[in-house]
Order: sequence, then structure tokens, then C-alpha cells
Amino acid sequence: MGSFQQLKQLTRGNALFLIIILGIGGTFQNGYHITGLSSPSPYIQRFINSSWYDRYEEPPPPQTVTMIWSLIVSMYAVGGLFGAVSVKLISGRFGRKKAMISNSIISIAAAGVMLASKQAKSYEMIIVARILYGFSAGLGSSTHVMYLGEIAPIKIRGAVTLTSATFGSLGKVFGQFFGLSEILGREDLWNVVLCVPAFFSLVQVLVLPFLPEAPRYLFIEKGDEKACKKALQSLWGQGDYEQEMDEMLAEQAAIDAAPPKTPLQLLRDRTVRWQLLTMSIIFWSNQLSGMSTISTFSFDIFLKAGLPRDQIRYVTLCLGVFEIITSITCGLLMIEHIGRRPLFWGGYGVMGASLVFVTVTLNLKDSSEWVPYITASLIILFIIFFCGGPGGTTGTLLSELFIQSDRMAAFVLIGSQRWFFFALLGLVFPFLIDALDSYCFVLFACMCLLASLYTFFLLPETKGKTLLEISEEFQSITVCGKSFSDEIKAATRR
Repeated sequence: MGSFQQLKQLTRGNALFLIIILGIGGTFQNGYHITGLSSPSPYIQRFINSSWYDRYEEPPPPQTVTMIWSLIVSMYAVGGLFGAVSVKLISGRFGRKKAMISNSIISIAAAGVMLASKQAKSYEMIIVARILYGFSAGLGSSTHVMYLGEIAPIKIRGAVTLTSATFGSLGKVFGQFFGLSEILGREDLWNVVLCVPAFFSLVQVLVLPFLPEAPRYLFIEKGDEKACKKALQSLWGQGDYEQEMDEMLAEQAAIDAAPPKTPLQLLRDRTVRWQLLTMSIIFWSNQLSGMSTISTFSFDIFLKAGLPRDQIRYVTLCLGVFEIITSITCGLLMIEHIGRRPLFWGGYGVMGASLVFVTVTLNLKDSSEWVPYITASLIILFIIFFCGGPGGTTGTLLSELFIQSDRMAAFVLIGSQRWFFFALLGLVFPFLIDALDSYCFVLFACMCLLASLYTFFLLPETKGKTLLEISEEFQSITVCGKSFSDEIKAATRR
């Protein structure tokens, strides 16, 4: 389906409006909080010093300030881990729409705590707010992707689910933009800049109740065929949606034969082992590719590369703009034309090559005044191929690999891994860059190369296929001359 037809179908009903409302309360929030803490970080550390002095009438030891600051940074990932674990409980019990609304209320509450922390002179309140923000991001990001996958027709499922990556990139840009000293990045407004996402959460709380629930959830989990058809027509315009209903009927029949699983049961289920292994490898690769590190520590990386300090914030803002442009381009032009698989192996391949050259230019930064700008260009190239490849397509693939009975348990397992690696890398990278200097990017390049090889040889194409067809593709993966389908046939003969 061409990009014009995709846009036309999106505007026939409320689908585009729902996608925007879900986006600003979903991955947008996580994107903002990833970059939003960078600008006010020196002001928060000064606030920790002054709060300590007001309480104890003596300056805090430097290691105490470092420890409190580390807690403020890392507790976001801890909250995200708990949010990801809660997806099955909250989304399964209340539905996708109510889960998103509840999640936005948590984000608004976190903003209230953050806003009050300055007046209360309490760095503990900042830590609590960061935990709540993390919980909201962990729950909201997973529910957002799940919701998108359950509202999208087969023909444009990739483009619809890819919007989660676009809103994540948009959140990063907003975090960088509002952090500029000309906007809210001043010492007297550090608590305000960290509360900006709450405005978008409030919009979602006010608007989302009037938009449809996910049709797939209504039909398969609630058994309400009439409400499902009504939701499909509200989202995508009038039509019989026979293909979508047939797919859901087939999936429901499969679920009747295999009831919903817990995360532990899913881990033990051999029929989805390739799906779990594939998504785990992709999420590990995304976290260990260097993208999270570049987003979080972009200021330090560009400073080490030799860029002038006063130019760095504007360069990082440009990085965010490139992320958005690439995500939109990928959604409209590539994912439904090229397919998922080439975007993965090709993206990882170019990312790995870019990081090898970044290592070279970082070691040559003093040889010429233009070398730092080559480093910045290589990092931009890296980001373009991440957002247009693995970064943009991962959410789409995750929503396609598991049938309804397995989906929530899969989101819990994969989301938990994602947040665990995010927290681990955030703690380890500062020490890694001190120990290995520029050669730390060689490790990231090796990870990209391994991911490129795995996705090239073992990842099936999922474009235009039903969830059951995709499941059969994974069962047919052959390693050392054997596939899971062969094992099932052998077991049946016995």
C-alpha cells in the first residue's frame, strides 16, 4: 500500500486522532524523560547541596552528592522495570484504554511531587517523582505499542505501530528543546522543565475516554463482537472488515486451544521459544548498540569528541530532529514496502560500521579542527539508521510475533529485559568510557554486527502476514538441519 493510501485510510475515521492521543501519553513521555534530565542536571546537584546545608548546616561530602544524584538518575529505570512488570496485571484487568488513562494520572501525580520538591527543599521528593515517572514510562510504553497493534488493519499494521517510535523521538526533541536556556533550561525553572510531560498526560486523560477501545481486545478478550465492529468502523470508517474479523476468529480458535499464559509459562512454552529469543536478542542489541548511551550521554560524548561546549546543545537538538524525520520516513515509505527484515539487518550493519569510524575519528580529534564535525556526522548517520531500522521497527515486530493469549506475558518479559539493560548501561557506561575511552564504541559495533548476522539469517519476514502465519514461520526456522516443526512431527509419530 502506497504512502498516499496509508494516509487516506488513517483519516477516514478517528484512527489518526487516537494514534496522536496515545502517542503523547505513551512513548513520548519516555523520550522526554530520557533527554529532559540532561539540561537541569547541574542545577539539581546544586539544589542537593543547598538542601543538605539547610538541614545540617554543613556542606555535604562530594560522594554523598554523587550518590544522591545517581539515585535520581537510576531510579527512573527501576520504576520503569516495575511498570513493565505491571503491564499484564493492569492492561489485562482494565483494558488498554483505562490502563493508558490510569498511567497518565500517575504521570500527573509524579509531576506534582516534582514541582513541590523545590519549595519543600527535598531531594527525596525528586527521587520519588523519578520512580513514578519511570513506572509510568514502563507501563505506558508497553501498553501504547500493544494498543496500536490491536487497532491496526493488517495492511498498515507496520506503519501504525511504528508511530510509537516517532513519538519517542518527538519526546526526546521536546526534552532537548525545553531544556535550552532560552526556554526553560534555567536554574529557577529546573523543576518546571521536568514537569512538561504532565500537560500531555492531562490532555490524554481528558480526551481518551471519548475514543474507542482496541477492537482486538474487545473481540478476543471480552467476547463482544458488536463493540469490536463498532470500534473498527469508528477508527477506520465504514466497512465490513471481513479480513480483520476472520483473523481474529482464527486467533480466538487458537487461544481456545491454548489459554492465556503467565510470563513463567510462556518461558516454558517451546512453541514460542524462537519468538522470545529473537525479541530478546533485538532488545539486547538495541540497548547495547550504543543508542541509549548516545541519547543519555550525548553532551559528554560530543565534549570528548572536541566540539565547542556552546554548540553541543544545538547539535543534540539536531539529533532529535533527525530521529523524528527518519521515523516518519520509515513509517510512510519503507516499512510496508521494504519489509521488516531488511530494515533490521541493514540498519545494524550500517550502525556497526558508523561506530567503527567514530572510534577512529575520536582518536584523531586533535589532528584537525574539522574532525569533531566528522564524528558528529557519523553519529547522525548512526541515529538515522537506528531510527529508520531496528529502533523504529522493534515495536512493530513485537506486536506481530505473539498471539493475543501470549502477548501480555511477552510484553512483561521483553519490557523487563529492556528496562534492566537500560538501568545497567546507565550505571556502567560512565565507568566504561573512563576505562576504555573511545574504544568503548568498538564493543557497541561488535554487538551491532552480531545482531545484523542474526536477523539476516534467522529472522523471517512478517510483512502482510497474519499472526498465526508468522507463528508458523518461526516454527519452521531451521538450525543444523532441524526445525521445531520437525520435532513436533517426530513427537507425533512416537
